[in-house]
Amino acid sequence: MQIDFSTIPPIREVLGLSAATADHSTRFDYEPLVLRNFFAHWPLVQTAKNSLNDLRQKIQKLDTQIAVDAIMLAPECDGRIFYNDAMDGFNFLRNRVTISSVLDQIFRYAQFHKAPAVAVQSALMSQCLPQLLPENAMPFLDASVEARIWLGNQITTPIHIDGSDNIAGVVCGQRRFVLFPPEQIGNLYIGPLDFAPTPSPMSLVNLKYPELEKFPRFAEALKHARTAILEPGDAIFIPNLWWHHVESLEKINILINYWWGGANFSKESNTTPYASLMQCLLNFKTLPPEQRAAWGSLFQHYVFNPEDPAAHIPEQRRGILARSS
Repeated sequence: MQIDFSTIPPIREVLGLSAATADHSTRFDYEPLVLRNFFAHWPLVQTAKNSLNDLRQKIQKLDTQIAVDAIMLAPECDGRIFYNDAMDGFNFLRNRVTISSVLDQIFRYAQFHKAPAVAVQSALMSQCLPQLLPENAMPFLDASVEARIWLGNQITTPIHIDGSDNIAGVVCGQRRFVLFPPEQIGNLYIGPLDFAPTPSPMSLVNLKYPELEKFPRFAEALKHARTAILEPGDAIFIPNLWWHHVESLEKINILINYWWGGANFSKESNTTPYASLMQCLLNFKTLPPEQRAAWGSLFQHYVFNPEDPAAHIPEQRRGILARSS
């Protein structure tokens, strides 16, 4: 089976909001949103629209030559980041190279009909391209939120989640995003939590060619999917813990993103919500079913209850149940 992406409903879109006009009062609901032309005013985007060679020269001229993480996949992988056949490793090679050298590879491979897939993913621009930041800014986010650059050819990152809110903007090329709400986790056939090709767990289903006889519940997940193709200057807001598939459609693609908020490191508990999940698995998965159900009731009441479970306790005696400052 091959997915017909035109049958998937679109992600809601907004036109008229840009990174230049948004300010600290700008808020997004817990729903994905496509922001058309959000970064269209960026000089980097304008350069890309005029000439990819000029874009390449501009980036390479400003490259600090600091090595960044890069990956390479053999042509037969079709650009899809995944496990190897034995699932004891991954289907790509890692390397530490400069942004400039990866750009050279991408432009060289663009001449091939079927080339290896190469990509730099999530490189901090403050380290490798700091001089690009002032004129390609995100003023409405806190200054501590760092810009990250992603560049490569036709690479696909399968369905996965991030623990932070995300705004990602296309500089050149096209990217297809397919999103699933958090509650679809049971229909996505998520792989190992502690061993994944990406920093977070990913689906074992190949979205483009799903084997529904092997993953039958994925048919239900598709009913809740939303999709969009982003052009240069467009951006997307992905709320934390929304599952998303990201596919680079052109032979030369560059994207810049920002992660902030969401389920970040907690100074109070010295951990992250994801680490808490792992700890809960270790503590509760071997308990008898009736005890797991009982603990589920406690968690539902104290952790996930939309109402205040301590409303009946005098405020000065609520302790850990008090509202956090």
